[in-house]
Amino acid sequence: MKQKVYLDDLPWEEALERYLSYLREAGSLSPGRPELVPVEKALGRVTATPVYAIVSSPHYHASAMDGLAVRSADTYGASETAPKRLKVGEEAIAVDTGDPLPEGFDAVIMIEDVHYVQPDVIEIISAVPPWQHVRVVGEDVVATEMILPASHRIRPVDIGAVLAGGVNSIYVHPRPRVAILPTGTELVQPGAELKPGDIIEYNSRMLGAMVESWGAVPLRKEITADNFESLKKAVHDAVDEADVVLVNAGSSAGREDFTAGVIASLGKVLVHGVAIKPGKPVILGEVRGKPVVGVPGYPVSAYLGLELFVKPVVYGKLGTVPPAPEKIEAVVSRKMFSPLGVEEFVRVKLGQVGDKVIATPVSRGAGVLTSLVRADGIIRVPRLSEGYNAGEAAPVELLRPAGEIRETTVIIGSHDIALDVLANFLRQKYPAATLSSAHVGSLGGLAALRRGEAHCAGVHLLDEETGDYNVSYIKRYLPGIKVYLVNLVYREQGLILARGNPKKICGLEDLVREDVRFVNRQRGAGTRILLDYRLKEMGLDPARIRGYDYEEYTHMAVAAAVKAGAADAGLGIRAAAQALDLDFIGIGEERYDLCVPAGHWDTPYIRRLLEVMAMPEFQEEVRKLGGYDLRDCGRVMWHNDM
Repeated sequence: MKQKVYLDDLPWEEALERYLSYLREAGSLSPGRPELVPVEKALGRVTATPVYAIVSSPHYHASAMDGLAVRSADTYGASETAPKRLKVGEEAIAVDTGDPLPEGFDAVIMIEDVHYVQPDVIEIISAVPPWQHVRVVGEDVVATEMILPASHRIRPVDIGAVLAGGVNSIYVHPRPRVAILPTGTELVQPGAELKPGDIIEYNSRMLGAMVESWGAVPLRKEITADNFESLKKAVHDAVDEADVVLVNAGSSAGREDFTAGVIASLGKVLVHGVAIKPGKPVILGEVRGKPVVGVPGYPVSAYLGLELFVKPVVYGKLGTVPPAPEKIEAVVSRKMFSPLGVEEFVRVKLGQVGDKVIATPVSRGAGVLTSLVRADGIIRVPRLSEGYNAGEAAPVELLRPAGEIRETTVIIGSHDIALDVLANFLRQKYPAATLSSAHVGSLGGLAALRRGEAHCAGVHLLDEETGDYNVSYIKRYLPGIKVYLVNLVYREQGLILARGNPKKICGLEDLVREDVRFVNRQRGAGTRILLDYRLKEMGLDPARIRGYDYEEYTHMAVAAAVKAGAADAGLGIRAAAQALDLDFIGIGEERYDLCVPAGHWDTPYIRRLLEVMAMPEFQEEVRKLGGYDLRDCGRVMWHNDM
């Protein structure tokens, strides 16, 4: 078979405009025939025509207060020195809020301001202007007045206003039906028993939720195997049923990527391949006058493909445009390299430290969906840029509310599973607060503190000469900066091994064996420093270890590499091994501390953490993970004045 290639490598804005222009000219972007729906069922729908009031609201002069209705002319001249008296039932009539104003009366005196001198006589000491405390006819809505324009998305307040205007049904644009076709021989439904090579089909659920949140109706179809004729039939049938068709996976140029060929055989491919990362192999096509989009299979690519190219189509068919994302400016915490010629969408964690918002990149892999789950925003690296340097400002499109980001405690440094537990309990105790934990290693954390980019750093740096933890490194890397060193946990470090220890590994001395593959932590990580210290102590040459340069950034990533068979051993904490049901050989206990600059010590960001660390339920949850001792949890182990 002839190797398929991308037809295009367009900037995404140009690709989108080409696509939308074609759909507009073909009449494929217009909303369908308007639907008449009850106002009470119209939340989130988009008006197809303007909505005009049938009646005024209120449709009678209504009392706005509990009190007494009066004729304003009868009150003229009243003062403290010359009070006036009014006869109840004749010159003053009792009314409640919402009551019609009696004929001939034009004002209301609040009951709190009424002074009864007799059961049927009141006395007033000031004049009342006309229409005081009265809701006149049409105060809210006047009959024939436009309440809502066309192409307006209905909100809860709109429902109330329309009903108040006497309108019970309105015309709205139909919700576009979006067919989602998951493809791939390797896909299995959620809940199926998994075997090697199986991939749980979750993309269609995610994509369906996205289009539903925009106002469309998702039509999720059954999985189609990687077969040209089967896919062609599935697309053909979906075009008959839906307004927009999404084919998930098969959009690249591999031997089983049939989407472009199928769309071309049934209609037209307008764009195949855009200059974005991730998400390059998107396909923008049309079949029988309907948009058909080939969505990349990697979940982050699929998400971006929908956000960039499908969202405008759905909103267009609803007769409106997507809302602009909320943006802020943030300082990049570490160098962010990006290749020229491609606009990269980098997921970042955010938190406000002092007067700056700090952005720390998370995983950039197209298949790492949790990078979107954990991200607070996205930085778009322009295609004519090679990225951002540490300390540079960059615009960020927010994925969470800005207020939530301002309440985020930023921890940069070494990874520990206890931080995830800490984040969970923090959110439970303080629902508005969050914890952002970026894993760059202990030395990276100290560097972040030195640049003023974090509230604290997770550190577990062993001093080879003294056997103590962290203090000598703080003195060396944070000279002149006042800090508090607070213990979080003591934890057991050791070798993480496959269940049953098939390679019969007994200790670090076995890492130099030819048949043992190792997975290491990144340079600057405390675990890496501990390994190098022990290897030096034992006289073992790191160059003899297969995989010494194979680096992961978290203990769980090390454990996952062993679990998957990519390595036979890795150095990490017992809790990571226990979480994935792996074997473990302990080599010693280490101290894991939080290094807090004195300037942040009395802020809510740190005070809240210390409160949560003192909670017995938090400490018990950490102990359950295995390999943890919390004997000094929350205790200040050292500060500069000690």
